Amino acid sequence: MSRMIDYGKLMHAAMRRLIQDVLMGVQKDGLPGAHHFFITFDTTHPEATMADWLRDRYPAEMTVVVQHWYDNLNVTDEGFGITLNFGDAPENLYIPYDAIQTFVDPSVEFGLRFEQQSDDDEEDEDEDDEDLLDEDGSLDDEDMEDASEDRHGDAPRTEAEVVSLDSFRK
Repeated sequence: MSRMIDYGKLMHAAMRRLIQDVLMGVQKDGLPGAHHFFITFDTTHPEATMADWLRDRYPAEMTVVVQHWYDNLNVTDEGFGITLNFGDAPENLYIPYDAIQTFVDPSVEFGLRFEQQSDDDEEDEDEDDEDLLDEDGSLDDEDMEDASEDRHGDAPRTEAEVVSLDSFRK
């Protein structure tokens, strides 16, 4: 098996570093001008921390707004901690960069979206693709058809219907 450059993984790492750099600037100098952020993150991430009542209210994902009122922004290499106001109740959150699903700054129409795909899914797809090759490395048509059916569900295959256009002619 040949190794391949994982551009998706490299791009996600670069985008997370960009978020870290932006937040470090905000930590140092505050939010400039009209900038503000909508950050959606996976609340099930094992390193994400928040109050139990917030986790109960947002069991899968949560979007926070960093704009007018925030405090204690602490940016690290792995994520950031912040205190946000929820109905006049300040709550501490810790959001790992790996948990971030979207990062948007609507003031300048900038946004990042992270596609979530587990490593197991990628490995399974690679193994499936390798199984399509014969011993000589060529594609096996029958296996390709089977794999296509597996990937596209159990939808029944139908043969194309040929329609004669003569019946429509005048």
